[in-house]
Amino acid sequence: MNIEQMLNTLTPEIVEKLRTAVEIGKWGNGVALSKEQREICMQAVLVWEHKNLPETERTGYIDRGSKEEDEHCDSHTAEHDEEVKPIRFI
Repeated sequence: MNIEQMLNTLTPEIVEKLRTAVEIGKWGNGVALSKEQREICMQAVLVWEHKNLPETERTGYIDRGSKEEDEHCDSHTAEHDEEVKPIRFI
């Protein structure tokens, strides 16, 4: 069985189990995933999602809300009209 055939046999239930294994680093029976297993499972989940889910439901999707493509989010710095006063400890 080649990789493409294997990916075609994945079901939503299997993908959910793979996703959980990647998240917690263990299989359902408690055995730890190796680094290679974790990478392969993650790749399988991402490929399956790309083929079977809309973009908004995929792992890593960032909802940009109603912003236009070149529009940026607000700054995280607060603007104050008042003068900054240091705290003095006595």
